Amino acid sequence: MSERHALLAGATGLVGQYVLLQLLADRHWGRVTALTRQPLAQRHPKLVNHVIDFDRLAEQRALIQGDDLFCCLGTTIRAAGSRQAFEHVDFDYVQILATLAEQAGVSQFLLVSAVGANARSKVFYNRVKGDIEDSVCAMRLRTVHVVRPGLLVGPRREPRRGEELAKKILLPLNPLLIGPLRRYRAVPARKVAETLLRLARADQPGKYIHHLPVPDPWPIPAPDGGGLDSTQL
Repeated sequence: MSERHALLAGATGLVGQYVLLQLLADRHWGRVTALTRQPLAQRHPKLVNHVIDFDRLAEQRALIQGDDLFCCLGTTIRAAGSRQAFEHVDFDYVQILATLAEQAGVSQFLLVSAVGANARSKVFYNRVKGDIEDSVCAMRLRTVHVVRPGLLVGPRREPRRGEELAKKILLPLNPLLIGPLRRYRAVPARKVAETLLRLARADQPGKYIHHLPVPDPWPIPAPDGGGLDSTQL
């Protein structure tokens, strides 16, 4: 079993739950530390679960020790209750986590963002996603992989009515989204998690933006993210 240590924030979310399951099953990582608000139901010999208050995340620097940090944190404005609360989760929490990772010498930071992320966007959601991408990529982290999926498909613990409606409308359109529009296709959360692990295993220095989905059949990315719709910064 490898001595490589993975850190995971957002293990109870749609993508994070798949990342956790895949990390526990992957021999590339010998230890997995999950940072959560509530205790996890999973039990596994290589899983360590720290229940923390994310509003006091800056005080948890002693827990941010490892090789690869998978950040799957995220919410919606509706779930958060306000734009300010949304930004607190999707920007503040992620920025603090990345800063602690930078200070601790974590080798790789892997962030789940969203298609359309742009710090200059007029759309608030996309602008916040773009702002945090820019902030993380400007840090002195050895490797940053930002993955921008389209609409996520998979079982959520708390159904989102707007998302369910979007799935009914957009899923039938998937085959029509080709070429540059392919990145806007709905994508299974399981495949997003699979991509994150493959990128982490490649262990390639640099800062990268990756769009999903990729062409079928599902390829194994090259160290620089080859096989994905990727850009190196």
